[in-house]
Amino acid sequence: MVLRIIRWRNNHRRNITDSLFGYVFMMPTLLVLGTFVVLPILYSVFLSLNKVQLLGGVAYQFIGLQNFQRLFDDQLVWIALRNTAEYVVIVVPSQTILALILAVTLNAGIRGKNWWRILYFLPTVTSSAVLTLIFMWIYNTDGLLNDFLAFVGLPTYNWLGDPAVALKGIMLMNIWSTAPFYMVIYLAALQDIPAKLYEAAELDGANWWQKFIYITIPLLKPVTFFVIAVGVIGTFQLFDQSYIFSGGTGGPNNATLTVVLLIYQMVFRYLQMGYAAAIAFLLAVVIIAITLIQRRVFAGE
Repeated sequence: MVLRIIRWRNNHRRNITDSLFGYVFMMPTLLVLGTFVVLPILYSVFLSLNKVQLLGGVAYQFIGLQNFQRLFDDQLVWIALRNTAEYVVIVVPSQTILALILAVTLNAGIRGKNWWRILYFLPTVTSSAVLTLIFMWIYNTDGLLNDFLAFVGLPTYNWLGDPAVALKGIMLMNIWSTAPFYMVIYLAALQDIPAKLYEAAELDGANWWQKFIYITIPLLKPVTFFVIAVGVIGTFQLFDQSYIFSGGTGGPNNATLTVVLLIYQMVFRYLQMGYAAAIAFLLAVVIIAITLIQRRVFAGE
């Protein structure tokens, strides 16, 4: 009995020592996460429950849930949500399908595929601010697109000044610039699919379309979930292109106003930091909800 107690004590001490060493090794990561993730979240919760006075010294006035109640009556919030949702619904499927097509094309062994990879990937490594300025030049009334239309005898158009097409111009630019990044992910996944599966399908008489539908698409399901999830999170956080296109106003007529741009305006233009924190929490809830829905659709892959 005494020996059992001694062994239990020794094992207990050893477990405590191992746990302490484990926490010591994790301490740098825990400090970084606590400082740059947990504390900002807690501070954002504090801000969202207060009216923050920034001029003449920082002061906080507790107002409870008034900032969240204001969200339902603010038309700018609904406009920003509608624009962002439209952007996500169009851009995410388009860039996913384009990325898959490009990856399948490169994986098929076309001539000069290494050069095609470099050419396809160039927009992704280019600064988004630079790409935005280039596309603004293309869409300008005296830009490349109108010059081409005039050259072929078609009427020109004010692409940046029309609320009906301004956001579409940003969509087109982002689809073109982000699809190559997801193409690389799809390409890596395609190269992991065993060739014997396609050989067996050929012996059974399957054509290329049947192999693509019944072999490639199902095996790429986990990768597709990752691509769509990352795409949704990234598109919901659209800011820099919309800011540069509209000069920070979200124009024309709030057509390019996104949720993140609205948060920026509330902080730096209207100095309403508490209300901006409430909008940020609304955006976080929307992103988490859509990600959980995607996980359910893809059966937890």
